[in-house]
Amino acid sequence: MHSAAVTTEGDRIRWAELPGGDPARVYVHGLGATSPLYFAGTAVHPLLAGRRSLLIDLLGHGHSDRPTSFAYTLEDHADALAAALRAAKVTGAEVVAHSMGGAVAVVLAARHPELVSRLVLVDANLDPLTPERGALGSRGIAAYGEEEFLAGGWREVRDRAGEAWWATMRLTGLEALHRSAVHLVRGTTPTMRELLLDLPVPRTFLYPEPDGPFPRAADLEAAGVRVVPVLDCGHTIMLDNPEAFARATAEALA
Repeated sequence: MHSAAVTTEGDRIRWAELPGGDPARVYVHGLGATSPLYFAGTAVHPLLAGRRSLLIDLLGHGHSDRPTSFAYTLEDHADALAAALRAAKVTGAEVVAHSMGGAVAVVLAARHPELVSRLVLVDANLDPLTPERGALGSRGIAAYGEEEFLAGGWREVRDRAGEAWWATMRLTGLEALHRSAVHLVRGTTPTMRELLLDLPVPRTFLYPEPDGPFPRAADLEAAGVRVVPVLDCGHTIMLDNPEAFARATAEALA
C-alpha cells in the first residue's frame, strides 16, 4: 500500500501497487467502490500482468482519507488523482476507469494531459443525469439534500444498494458519497462526453451488451473512440464477467 498527500490539509490518497514495466497502468473505481477489490483480478490476469499497476482509491473512498472539507467535484477528484500520480512519478499512464471513475479519468486527461496516454472507460458516466428519489446509484443519492442524507437518508440508500455494493460503499465517507454523487449527476462544462470527443489519446469505451446499443455511440466512433460491447455482464463488468473484461481491456491496450 502506497499513499500521497493530495490536499493542502494533508489528506492522503492510497493505492495498492503491483511492480512491472512502464508505462504504468492506473485503475480507478466508481462511486462507493474501491479499486483493489474491483480490479485486482484484472491487473494480474495473464493478458495484462507484468505492467506497473496502481489500483487507486479516490479521496473519500476505500483506503483513502475521507475529508469533510473537500468538495468532491469531478474536477477536485481529478486534481487530487493527478497529485497522487505525480507523487508516484507516473506520466503517460494507461488509465482503466469504471463508472464515476471513468468520468474522473476523462477530466484528468483533459486537465492533466501529460499523465494519460490511453483511456479505457468501463460503462462510464458521460452525460448529466436527473436526480430521482428511490433510484439506484448516483441519481438516487443526489436526490437527497446533504443534511437529509447525513441524518439518515444514507440508510435508505444502503438498503437499496444491496449487499455487494454496500460492502464497499460502507467504506466511503458519507459526505464524500453524497457530494460525489451530486457532482457526478451534475456533470461538467463542457460535458464529460464532449471532453472525451476532443481528447487526442486512444480511447475505448466498454459497455454491457445486455443493456442494448450505447446511446450516441456513433458520435463517439466518429471521433475515434472504440465502442465495445461486453457479453454476459451488467454494470460491474470486471466482476460479472472477468475473463471477457480482461480480454476486452487487453485488446484496448494492445
